[in-house]
Amino acid sequence: MYNILICDDDRDIVSALDIYLRSEGYNTFPAYDGRQALQAVKEHDIHLILMDVMMPNLDGIRATAKLREDCNVPIILLTAKSEDSDKVLGLNIGADDYVTKPFNPMEVMARVKSQLRRYTTLGGRGAASPEESGVFRNGGLVLDDNAKTVTVDGEPRSLTPIEFDILRLFMAYPNQVFSTGEIYEKVWHDQAYGAENTVAVHIRHIREKIEIDPANPRYIKVVWGLGYKMEKV
Repeated sequence: MYNILICDDDRDIVSALDIYLRSEGYNTFPAYDGRQALQAVKEHDIHLILMDVMMPNLDGIRATAKLREDCNVPIILLTAKSEDSDKVLGLNIGADDYVTKPFNPMEVMARVKSQLRRYTTLGGRGAASPEESGVFRNGGLVLDDNAKTVTVDGEPRSLTPIEFDILRLFMAYPNQVFSTGEIYEKVWHDQAYGAENTVAVHIRHIREKIEIDPANPRYIKVVWGLGYKMEKV
């Protein structure tokens, strides 16, 4: 049974999410600011975090940054429509996804399930068919889908589950161009409306981890006006 931390200074939202999540069989732990969230992660085996952005004492952005120092569990931000810059900032410092308030509980449940599937398999199967799973190589870049590892010139790289999924998609289909919408739909298994920033931020993170010079990438290339591709080297 999965343990989910719900962190929001609005107790009604925490209570509502608690009801929905428990009805789906999850254990829940409440927190009402970032400091309580950090403490809860220390005290409990948390598998996913729902994190509000605007909170007293320690906001969701700073709490997410602190958690990412030594915690790799999925973090879904809860944001208001007026907090677009916070969404991008949150993704930049390690959040995996976001849900905009007021939210549909069914959307929250779908995103929770998707992130948990990805986290528990550390990357899952992605878009390639089962017979294509295994070890993918491109130059000095190696992705082992069985061991769920990525190395660059023999050096291990630590990727989040979503980053792993995106990289696996590219490596399974070298030189194939994927639009941001296609990437989002294949990796997040959701409609891609308004997902351009989300995809771009995750790809930038991947480049920072696998490229010698992220500003002049060797592997993941932009195809202007079309999307991204894995350059076969």
